[in-house]
Amino acid sequence: MRNKIRLLSTDFDGTLVAHAGDPVLDSQCMQLIRDLQSDGAIWAINTGRSVDLLESGLTDFDFPCRPDFILTSERDVFRPCENGRRWEAYGDWNSRVAKDHAELFTSAASVLDDVLDFVNQNTRARIVQDQHGPEGLIAQDEVEMDRITKFIDAARETQPKFHYQRNTVYLRFCHADYHKGAALAELARLTGVPRGATFAAGDHFNDLSMLDGRYADFPACPGNAIPDVKQAVRNAGGYVAQSHCGAGVHEALLYFTS
Repeated sequence: MRNKIRLLSTDFDGTLVAHAGDPVLDSQCMQLIRDLQSDGAIWAINTGRSVDLLESGLTDFDFPCRPDFILTSERDVFRPCENGRRWEAYGDWNSRVAKDHAELFTSAASVLDDVLDFVNQNTRARIVQDQHGPEGLIAQDEVEMDRITKFIDAARETQPKFHYQRNTVYLRFCHADYHKGAALAELARLTGVPRGATFAAGDHFNDLSMLDGRYADFPACPGNAIPDVKQAVRNAGGYVAQSHCGAGVHEALLYFTS
């Protein structure tokens, strides 16, 4: 093998899963991931989905193999349980993330209020709530989302740690220090895998943090990735596939491992 990949970090929707495709999963990609796992590589799904939504996706799309770790909500790190449950927090990372987010949303409450006022008064977007309050929003379309993120970018100048993760019409409010790249870095630290043996693949804005070369020496994206992602991958010396979704991930993995 030209390069020995020991850790794979792959986005889920739009990267492995082709929602408009038939089949939804690329069988060659899944087989290659399984072969890499058998050869000792670690596979982590790095997604904006929650644990429950990811589990639903793995079942609904009939994944033929399971990830070794999951990085969910663009921030949390989970490993398999030994007590019969599926996943548990890996180390104290998730609790530190939750603490920092709670402190941020307290200190940046006025910024969040301004954002919510703008959304409610000037858009048709829907605010998404969790048990702690507003978690994010869903815009009517990407044009509306562009207007919303432009407002947030201006509003957060006084609170630069207040940020967001965006994927198409979906947006999650977050702490600027926590994203897919940071979660990947923590998993790499915990598993002892260096950046030089790490592959990452994604397709949208919320994947940029793991594709800019800071955390994975082998960044890649499928052909359906947005232009910003393709440019980031090129800038990091990575591979931009021609094929879409899982077929593109398969193409990239072959490029780096053949």
